[in-house]
Amino acid sequence: MALFLQHKERSCQWAVWKMDEGIEELLNLLPVSLKTEYEKEIQQFTSEHRRQEWLSVRVLLFTLLEEKKEIGYKSSGKPFLVDGSFYISISHTKGYVAVILSSEVLVGIDIEQYGKRIHKVIDRFIRPDEQVGSYQGDITWGLLLHWSAKETVFKYMKDPDADLRKLCLSPFILQKEGQFQLREYVTEQKQLFDVGYRINPDFVLTWVAG
Repeated sequence: MALFLQHKERSCQWAVWKMDEGIEELLNLLPVSLKTEYEKEIQQFTSEHRRQEWLSVRVLLFTLLEEKKEIGYKSSGKPFLVDGSFYISISHTKGYVAVILSSEVLVGIDIEQYGKRIHKVIDRFIRPDEQVGSYQGDITWGLLLHWSAKETVFKYMKDPDADLRKLCLSPFILQKEGQFQLREYVTEQKQLFDVGYRINPDFVLTWVAG
């Protein structure tokens, strides 16, 4: 089992799966009926990595709910559960997948691998009125959290504008985990979000619920 992180709160639950298993190992984590069904479904993908990623999401979902749930996708690419039992958001990065679920409120989640490339695109997502902090002396973590939080909120919003600079993070002190606020300037409501976050040596994770 590669359930890497799991978190539950009143309105939602999320988990991160580390993709250590091969295709056969992932299939063996499922009941026979699902294994047979998914063996056929993954044939639509030519890439072994894409098959592994697709399966990892569904194994994680089955691990969390202990029953089969079919994932559909809207024209925008936003996932949903076909039976409508939970709101869902999904994210992938190198070696990991993340899923958040809620039976009550809309949700969003994003996971981003640690990497310096984020420095090359600062102008695409950082506003002049934002303050980017550092974690353990490394500003890369602050940049990744800004990017990830904005991706998370865009996943949450129904009809998001693609300009990440229309979202603004309030100043906060970076810690290993915590919460900060983000305001959107996409809609007239200018909604304020409480965004949860975790920093792991391999990635940052952000989520929002409600």
